[in-house]
Amino acid sequence: MSNAPLMPKATAVWLLDNTALTFDQVADFTKMHPLEIRAIADGDAAQGIKGMDPISTGQLSRDEIEKGEKDPNYRLRLGESKVALPPAAKRKGPRYTPVSRRHERPSAILWLVRNHPELKDAQIMRLVGTTKTTIASVRDRTHWNTSTLTPMDPVTLGLCSQIELDFEVQRAAKEKPAASTYGGATLLPASETTRKEPEFEPTEKQRDDLNVDAVFAKLKTIGGKKEEQE
Repeated sequence: MSNAPLMPKATAVWLLDNTALTFDQVADFTKMHPLEIRAIADGDAAQGIKGMDPISTGQLSRDEIEKGEKDPNYRLRLGESKVALPPAAKRKGPRYTPVSRRHERPSAILWLVRNHPELKDAQIMRLVGTTKTTIASVRDRTHWNTSTLTPMDPVTLGLCSQIELDFEVQRAAKEKPAASTYGGATLLPASETTRKEPEFEPTEKQRDDLNVDAVFAKLKTIGGKKEEQE
């Protein structure tokens, strides 16, 4: 296994005090630098740290230590720890802000509102650890300390990390709809340019008018022929 043992510095202290392992072997097992192991052995580092027995926790066996003591080139193998650590519970609710930093949250909110207006209240709450009421009071300038508030970067204040801020800003930018811009005149679609105009169809009245004209024209023709015969 490539993972370091529990409490590597305390384990290194115990191995240096109770075994004949080399500095390189102890450094490799605890995933520490050999110079740091040498400083612990010389008493220049880890002063006051009580050694922890890796055998009692099941991270190292006595046989494994004996193999390492016989062969300086042997690298110890970390065993499975008998100490079961509880899984880290996922944090829910607003971010915890130290008491010494809580008075600086309105300044951070003011900075976020001015520099990143695309952020939603829920995102500001996650970054700064505040409430919607406080955010609204800062936006509306109804906060009790509005006259003395100065916008300050929440990353500089230590209220959030730069990675968290960038993540929320990018997320807000993706959710914001893109503004539609005028692209100029465009060509008509093919369905419009190839459409045929409907043929002219006369109405019923127009048909009657055409029939009357045709009758009169025929009568004139007949009348002309009679005159010629006479």
